[in-house]
Amino acid sequence: MKSIENKPGFIVVEGPVGVGKTTLAKRLAESFNTDLLLEGADENPFLNKFYENKKNVAFQTQLFFLFQRAQQMQDLRQADMFRPVHVADFIMEKDRLFAELTLDDEEFKLYQQVYQHLTIDAPVPDLVIYLQAPVDVLLKRISHRGRDYERSMNSRYLSRLNDSYARFFHNYTQSPLLIVNAEEIDLVNNESDYNLLLDQIKRVKSGRHYFNPAGATF
Repeated sequence: MKSIENKPGFIVVEGPVGVGKTTLAKRLAESFNTDLLLEGADENPFLNKFYENKKNVAFQTQLFFLFQRAQQMQDLRQADMFRPVHVADFIMEKDRLFAELTLDDEEFKLYQQVYQHLTIDAPVPDLVIYLQAPVDVLLKRISHRGRDYERSMNSRYLSRLNDSYARFFHNYTQSPLLIVNAEEIDLVNNESDYNLLLDQIKRVKSGRHYFNPAGATF
């Protein structure tokens, strides 16, 4: 596919479980003909047990993700300078967001100590795309993709996660931010939706912007 002009150098797609961030990240990487960095949740050996009983393995699950993402950020910093554009389906700060949601007070204190010792110096994205959708839509999409370890995910957990993302991005100022209403948009099968989003991405240079396809409510 032909490379797109006026593209940001480092693009991050974020949002709660089931919102479609990995799907969009893959499409953007293809459109931009560039490297793709995925968070690799399937590689976490504790994730199945976490969704069965969050309390028992929350700390182990979170530490695995922390070390995994820290290594990915280090690899990104050492990437080929002749291919400076990258697309990722996670932002490093999301690790703390999940830690605050899943760990108790003592576990979170220990988590913070580990985080500080890792001295993570994550690259700052040139653009963050935050996908939003209501809980009922997330549950339908999670059910449709049929991952075994997600079958026990409930609406209460997703609601708390959605709220955490909303609070985080309400105060986010580190990078240009594009907030996308992903409730009705179809970035897989509808080329019009996808091309409209690409046009919006090319226009974002700074600040906070919103993409709300016709017919959806924001």
